[in-house]
Amino acid sequence: MSRTLDLITIGRSSVDLYGQQIGGRLEDMGSFSKAVGGCPANIAIGTARLGLRSGIVTRVGDEHFGRFIRERMAREGVSTDGIHTDPDRLTALAILGVRDSDSFPLIFYRTDCADAALDESDIDEDFIRSARAVVVTGTHFSRPHNAAAQRKAMRLAHEAGGRVVFDIDYRPNLWGLAGHGAGESRYIRSDSVTDRLAEFLPECDLIVGTEEELHIAGGSENTLDAIRRIRALAPGATVVCKRGPMGCVVFAGPIPDSLEDGVKGPGFPVEVYNTLGAGDAFMSGFLRGWLRDEPLETCCAYANASGAFAVSRLLCSPEIPSFAELEFFLRQGSPLRALRHDDGLNHLHWATANRSPTPHAIMALACDHRMQLEAVATEAGASFDRIAPFKVLAVEAAARVAAGRPGFGMFLDGRYGREALFRASHAGLWTARPVERTGSRPLEFEGGPDGRQPGSLGAALVEWPTDQVIKCLCFYRPDDAEELRLKQERELLRAQDACRRLGRDLLVEIIAGKHGALEADTVSTILSRLYDIGLKPDWWKLEPQRDAAAWARTAAVVAGRDPLCRGIVLLGLEAPAAELVEAFAVAAAVPLVKGFAIGRTIFIDPARDWMSGRITDAEAVEVMAARFGELVAAWERVRPGSAPTGSASQIDSSPAVAGRDRAA
Repeated sequence: MSRTLDLITIGRSSVDLYGQQIGGRLEDMGSFSKAVGGCPANIAIGTARLGLRSGIVTRVGDEHFGRFIRERMAREGVSTDGIHTDPDRLTALAILGVRDSDSFPLIFYRTDCADAALDESDIDEDFIRSARAVVVTGTHFSRPHNAAAQRKAMRLAHEAGGRVVFDIDYRPNLWGLAGHGAGESRYIRSDSVTDRLAEFLPECDLIVGTEEELHIAGGSENTLDAIRRIRALAPGATVVCKRGPMGCVVFAGPIPDSLEDGVKGPGFPVEVYNTLGAGDAFMSGFLRGWLRDEPLETCCAYANASGAFAVSRLLCSPEIPSFAELEFFLRQGSPLRALRHDDGLNHLHWATANRSPTPHAIMALACDHRMQLEAVATEAGASFDRIAPFKVLAVEAAARVAAGRPGFGMFLDGRYGREALFRASHAGLWTARPVERTGSRPLEFEGGPDGRQPGSLGAALVEWPTDQVIKCLCFYRPDDAEELRLKQERELLRAQDACRRLGRDLLVEIIAGKHGALEADTVSTILSRLYDIGLKPDWWKLEPQRDAAAWARTAAVVAGRDPLCRGIVLLGLEAPAAELVEAFAVAAAVPLVKGFAIGRTIFIDPARDWMSGRITDAEAVEVMAARFGELVAAWERVRPGSAPTGSASQIDSSPAVAGRDRAA
């Protein structure tokens, strides 16, 4: 039969909440980061990132966390056909922290949770047979109904000519051997657990565990003896012993007299930041090679390197590398032992492994203006309180034109656009939100109670939804005075650092023509300089350039300096619609230009009329929708297919590089 998947993992899926105060007690944590967790879920995500076609069989609750797991799996490219929604139980939780270099407190919230209720009814025969292998875990042999589900999947896999992978994944407290507060414990000797696992070992083709996990599976605290006992039960299995910073050793045949005589791959000495999730990253790397029948030495290299990434970063599944990142690391390494501080690897990880979905195009109505709308209100004798409801009308206009199609968006601020941002999110519009203090040069970030004073960028972004793109406008020229230029560059880098640390996309808007002539090489020179200092935003927002050669220079700089950049959008600067249409025609020849973000050309006249009481809400929406629609039509004429039909949620979640290739 046709194999549509390389592997299916079975068992635990949870929401992991990681304490962000490194070195603190869980009792004292003030904030947490959220991620998908659970050994099978992590492996499903990790193998998908590394280019395999993966699926998972698990249960989640019929609530927000359950939907989070399902949506994240889909976004990662994992088949969700085996994810079952349990209407009676909640999604499992795990609370984790980093106390010091050797202590990682962990609490499992698994009493009557959804994934712990997994049973044989969740195992679909056709789904299991669609995979080349199934991955089962030790934890789900701890309860009879879970074990029956895994046993059924193992049988179906073998009947279909597939293979069975066993991740021992020993958690003593999940076997009832330790209390709730002992989630960190990795080994407690237990003859009953050893006897239980012995029932399943003969059915496994690949068995993976740490030395302690092999001890529990083999019933001996001498690692070599334990492996020999496992070999006696599973004579045809490949046994992998994980040895932490020493890498791993693999035994595909008879067990030698020394652990050192097994097959090994290179180790990677890195700073240990958090060991939680390292085993799942290791397994993901090993399976990348093993399921493609690569040499065991290569499997070990993939596994050891993937585990090194995980221990050098905080979270579990979000830290597993993409294959592009893994290849880069294996080829070039890193000058740093703390991989989380390697800017090059971090950029590659951000761009290929952990990025938000990418719109095919961006056609945005920009209404993040504050100073300009204040001027309109003052001219009309209207209160500034009128600005916020006007922005809501702008969202209504954009949503009317979008009509549920992907690729449409809004630029909206938080000072006057709070309600508009809510409406844009509900309408499924892509949104970008400014951080710059309006009109500032040199660049300053908005803050204070009214958004007019300089403020703390990191503190502000913590409260912003993760799907909002951070937009930073900088009035920058290559001939600026050095003091001005250096200050602006420092602030741009601060914006990038805050966005990366908090997992936000960054759009940098550069306006050079306001403070001098816009020559054919002005923009390309600016971008070259900003790349030189280490700035690599996800998006650029740039002025129209009527010279095709100028666009060619700009595109060449972006493609050459950061091929992972998502693209460029055009800004309008209140140009007449006819001029913008001409600018569209020139820019559309550059594939990196993905669309436009036009504001005052669309909204400034209706804003004046509406604030002066000359038109109604409906008339303001009608005028803005008509103008926005005309620009959309003009862009689609020069770039056909910019606004494909379908749901607004249908956006491209694949990375920008070939590195997550799917196995044939």
